[in-house]
Order: sequence, then structure tokens, then C-alpha cells
Amino acid sequence: MKMKTARIHAFGDASVIRYDDVPQPRPAFGEVLIHIAATSFNPTEAALRAGLLQAFLPVDLPYTLGWDVSGTVAAIGPGTEGLAVGDRVVGWLEGTGAAAEYVSAPGAVLVSAPTSVPLTHAAALPLAGLTAWQAVFEHGKVSAGQRVLVNGAGGGIGGFVTQLAKHAGAEVIATASARSTQAVWRHGADHVIDYTALPIASALDGPVDTLLNLVPLSPHDAATLAPAVRPGGRIVSIATTIEPPADAGVSATHMVARNDVAHLAALVELVDAGEVTLDISALHPLADLADLHRLSEAGRIRGKVVIVP
Repeated sequence: MKMKTARIHAFGDASVIRYDDVPQPRPAFGEVLIHIAATSFNPTEAALRAGLLQAFLPVDLPYTLGWDVSGTVAAIGPGTEGLAVGDRVVGWLEGTGAAAEYVSAPGAVLVSAPTSVPLTHAAALPLAGLTAWQAVFEHGKVSAGQRVLVNGAGGGIGGFVTQLAKHAGAEVIATASARSTQAVWRHGADHVIDYTALPIASALDGPVDTLLNLVPLSPHDAATLAPAVRPGGRIVSIATTIEPPADAGVSATHMVARNDVAHLAALVELVDAGEVTLDISALHPLADLADLHRLSEAGRIRGKVVIVP
């Protein structure tokens, strides 16, 4: 049986994305076959498509895009436990991608999907949610009463970071452009700085305990933000490394998210409890994926975009 998939056969601009008919996969040992409800777009995938990640995230070609998956278990491979046909699942795929109609995935990377949101929307959660969870709780150690600056709160990860920092009891100061401001307020930010209107550091009313940086910065901007963190505070960045002054007493971490099913299950619980919402800014068919890559590279995507087969 054939299925549709979005793949790259070479690295390059968005035109290298091809929509191929390929055989439907069969689950191997420890795997399940997922009938895909949706995947979601992550801007880092544009860098992978361009070949910029091969040094530390090599992939074999042809490569199916789509790291996030939500869907229904359609078949069970040998040696797979804890899952049954018909289960609704969500997960982060690190081998083959989910920009397709079906995918075989290790059962060990999947958790039950949230029941309070459409299954298609659940695809927005894994990679962005896990990155946010680990930035806020593992590396940032955000806790009640702290002042936290979320730089880049209008993006897909930023929405989760803002909500999780508020869930931890922090006072959240968020940066966003005018087009994202309303969404950032909805996510619970206490203060929003329009970084396009004035320098972030000058808009702050006093130092912060933690800076969570989610966007690329120029060396000048990184150097300007670092002193905003109080002595004993923390800087966590998923993008540009930010080095505090040597005598500032501030710890700095450049983090890379990891696939952790315990964290993903905890995020699902927060979604079903109404503590975390999924901000789906758009829903597109698989055939639009190349155009989404172009929009992302032009800086024209806000929040999480979901892609359905």
C-alpha cells in the first residue's frame, strides 16, 4: 500500500522538498504503526533541510520531515508492550519523520495524547513543549516569586515557556513583536516588551532572576541583555550563547532539548488540567510544507503551525 510523504532527497532551499508516494511502513520490533493525525512545523527543520545541522544532527537521505507526531496506533510490532491498536498517542520522532500518512515509531517514545484537545492539535506539543519544560525547570530552575525574562515569547516554544514559568509561580516579563502581543498576554505574561519599539534592557524595571533566551541574537544584543540578570541568577539559551560578565556571579547554559517521555507525559497532564493551552496559529495540508519553510525563513510564522496529511 502506498502513502503520501514529504521528503528531501538533497539539502538546499525549500524547493528540495518533494511529495512522494512511498510504501506504507511496517512496524519492526518494539515499534508501532501510527496513522498520523498531524505533525507540526518547527523552525529548526528549515535548518536541517538546508544541511546546516549535519555536523551534529546527521540524517540519511532521502529523509522524511516532521519531528512531532500525533495519531492513532494502527498496528503493533513484535515485542511492543503497553500500547494497543486504537490508542491515541503523541511523541517526538528522532529517526524518520511524520510528514506523511503513516509512520513506524518506537513505542518507547510515545505517550497517551491529551484528551481535552483535538488530536491534530496535540502534534504541537512534543518538541516545543519538551524544550520549554527543560529550559524552565531543569536549566532555569524557575520557582515561585522569581522574576523571569522570556526573550522570544511569541514563538512556538515561547508560548510554552511563558505558561510553564507562570505555572511555577514566577513573574514573567515577555518580549514579543506587536503581532504576537495578544497571544503572549493570553499565555499569562505579567509584562510584555515590544522589542521592535525599544531596547529590551532599557524597558526592564530592575534585574531579573532568570533570562530564558529563545531567539538568535547579535553579539551586541547578547552583551546588552546579560547584565539584566542579578548576581546569583541564571541565563538559559536555546539559541545564541549569552556570556555574562566574568564577575557577575551569573550561571549561563546553552541547552539542547532531549526526548524525555516522563516530561512529555507531565506536559500532557498539564494540558488536560487546563494549565497549559496549545496555541495553534494555523493548520495546513501536507502540500503546503515547502511554503511554510519559506514563511518561516522570512520570519512570518507565529506560534505553532500544525500540518495534516
